[in-house]
Formats: sequence, C-alpha cells, structure tokens
Amino acid sequence: MKLAKVILTVGSLVFLLAMSGICMAEIKSDSVFISPFIGGLSFEGNQDYEDGPTYGLGIGYNFDKHWGAEAVFNFVESEFERSGGDLDAYIYRLDGLYHFMPSQKIVPYIGAGVGLISADRERGSTDNDPMVNYGGGLKFFLNEAVALRADVRHLISFDDTYNDLVYTIGLSFNFGGDEKPQIKDSDNDGVYDNMDRCPGTLLGVAVDSTGCPLDSDGDGVCDDMDKCPDTPHGVAVDVAGCPLDSDRDGVYDYKDKCPGTPLGVAVDSAGCPLDIDRDGVYDYKDKCSGTPLGVAVDSTGCPLDSDKDGVYDYKDKCPGTPAGAKVDSRGCWVIKGVQFDSAKWDIKPEYYPILDEVVAILANNPDLKVEIEGHTDNRGSLEFNQKLSENRAKAIMEYFIKEGINPERLSSKGFGPSQPLYTNDTPKGRAKNRRVELKPIF
Repeated sequence: MKLAKVILTVGSLVFLLAMSGICMAEIKSDSVFISPFIGGLSFEGNQDYEDGPTYGLGIGYNFDKHWGAEAVFNFVESEFERSGGDLDAYIYRLDGLYHFMPSQKIVPYIGAGVGLISADRERGSTDNDPMVNYGGGLKFFLNEAVALRADVRHLISFDDTYNDLVYTIGLSFNFGGDEKPQIKDSDNDGVYDNMDRCPGTLLGVAVDSTGCPLDSDGDGVCDDMDKCPDTPHGVAVDVAGCPLDSDRDGVYDYKDKCPGTPLGVAVDSAGCPLDIDRDGVYDYKDKCSGTPLGVAVDSTGCPLDSDKDGVYDYKDKCPGTPAGAKVDSRGCWVIKGVQFDSAKWDIKPEYYPILDEVVAILANNPDLKVEIEGHTDNRGSLEFNQKLSENRAKAIMEYFIKEGINPERLSSKGFGPSQPLYTNDTPKGRAKNRRVELKPIF
C-alpha cells in the first residue's frame, strides 16, 4: 500500500510536468542524465524472499543520440517468507543503453549489463552474487530537460542461478549535450538533406550516395518503377523502363530486325513477319502460301508463270506458250475439241472455229514458229497409228497455211501411240490420248 501511494504521487507530479512542458525533445550527444526511480522487485518463486519495493538512482552518459552507459543503484526492502525476518538487498549495475528514435518525444530503448546483488540478512550475514541483466524501457520527454522513465529488467544471478524481475518508474533529468543544429534527413533515405539531390524519395526505396533512387541498368528509370530491369546500356526505354517496341509486335526495337511491321502481323523472334514457305514473301503478303521450297515467286508470293498460261513455271512442261493459247494441266498448247472420224484425217467444217482461234494467235505472233504434233491411242497396229498421227498433224498444218500462215513457220510430226498422257485401258483415257499439240519452236 505504501508503494502504491508513492507511485501515485510520482505519477501526479509527472502529469503536472507534462501539462506544462513543450512537446518536442530528444536524446542529445555528450549529455549526462540522472534518473531517480521507485518500483518493485519480484523474486523467483524458489527463493525464500517476499517481493518488495525498490528505490534507487541511475547516473548515465550519452555518447551519441543512440548509445549511452548508466551506473545504477537499487535498494530493496524485503523479508523472508517463512521466518518473516527482514532482508535488505542492494543491487549495483553498469549497463549499456541503445535508444531507438532518439529525436522523438517517446524514445524506446533496450539495455544490458553486469553487476552485483548483495543481500543483508537480519542476523548480520551478507550474500554477494554477481549477476547480468537485460531489458528495456521508455523515456517520455516532458520537456527538453525532463523525461518520465519506465524500465523493466531481468536479473540473472550466477551463484545459484536465480531469475528476478525489477520494474521501476521515475524521472530522467538531462544536462548538457551537443546543441549544434542537427542535419536532417527529411525523407529518411539515409542521405542528409544538404547532400540529397532527390528529396522526397519514397520511404523504403534504395538510393545511391546522392540520395537518388537506384537505376541499376542506367536507363533513366529508377529501379522501384522499372518494370524491365537489366535493360542493356544505351537502349531507349518508355516510362516503365521497358525497351521501346515501336511497331508493337512484341519484339523490342533494339532486337527487331524488321521495324515497322503492320499491327497484328505474327512475327518471329527477330521481329520479322513469318514466312512459312520460305519463299521470301511474308505470310501476310503471300497470296500463294505453301509454295515448294526453291520455287521462284513474284512479289505476291505466287510462283512465276512467265508465259501466263495459268500453269506455274515449275510445273510447266511447255514454257513459252503464246498468250491466249489453251493449255492442258502440263501447260502444253493443245487443240481441244477437234475430232476425226475413225481412221480418217479430214477436218470437218464444224471444227473450223476452234482452229481459227489458233490461226488468230499465230497471226498475232508473226515471229512464232510451231511444230504440230499428232498423237493416237494404242488401238490398231503401231504402223497404222503412226501414219494416222502424221496425216492428222499434216491436215491441221495445211489448214493453217490455207488461212494465211507462212508455211516456213510450220512443221508437223506424228508420234502415234508412243506418248500417251493417260491410260489406254479406258475409253476416257484413250480419248484424251488422241490429241494434237502445238509446240512453239524457239
């Protein structure tokens, strides 16, 4: 009860001082402090001691705003639990202190040290035990010179290895100290304001020696905002620190070998549009995808058709066909639709229009020479079919001459059944093999 009254009295005094004090204070370098206190000591349960009040005084020195040292004396009044005899204890400590947030009104700290606990029993015997302690507390500054102080320590004696707890409250009176203006670090980046070239840096952002956020890849975008760290030196980047991709094809400009690709076009890892058939024309421009490898193509990616007969050069068995000539799937000039009676070679008038189309082509190409080739199926003897093919080719040549084509531009030849295009085992195949072809001669 007596201890409670004392604590209440001190608390009331502290409250009055707080009402009259200023709100800002700090731990000062090279300052001395004196701390009277009261409190209590709780002995470990296996000791024959009652918990008791303690009074004491601490005298300390602050080397800088964080580190300090303090010599402490405690007097403890107690008694033996079983016998009821008086026990006086004296605690001597030498502690080191570390203050957190030393420039704030409320300053937490931790402490640890060594010392001695001396117990005087009623019968005159004295027990001295070395001990260590650790703990912490708070200093609540009422003004620049006075702070309310609360402290808790764990005491560990070496002799019988007892663990005791001492808790105190008191005042700390501060004297002297470095009054020089403190250099501020307003953004708490570890670089003082007078050297900080980038004030206002966000809390927690790593900075260099000038106080500016780090830019590890040197692209002009600070690491904390850089979405593409490790950009190669000298590469232009956007506001997010990523290399530019001007054509938005997913390949950065510094890697893009085909800048300016149209939006939406699929590209390879080099940023170039795909060319699946490897004909040199990008797929998005290629009107003839799937061209065989090595085939020459035009600007649209289609195989060349030099004689414009509708059959690509790489498939054309008869290159150089004149414009307007009707060709088969091989690209060869074939007179389609002219039929002869069996074993005959005279031309029926109904087929003149078909032949007249050929005459017109020859007339439009006065330098063109052609060989008229006759072919038959395999029915009949070889000798008969040979002669028949020659006569039919010759009949058509004579028609062309009659229509005004210079004979020197024409020749005829029969091949009989020797060059079939289709099987002779079916009527349809034999009909296709009975044909007349025109072969340009260059």
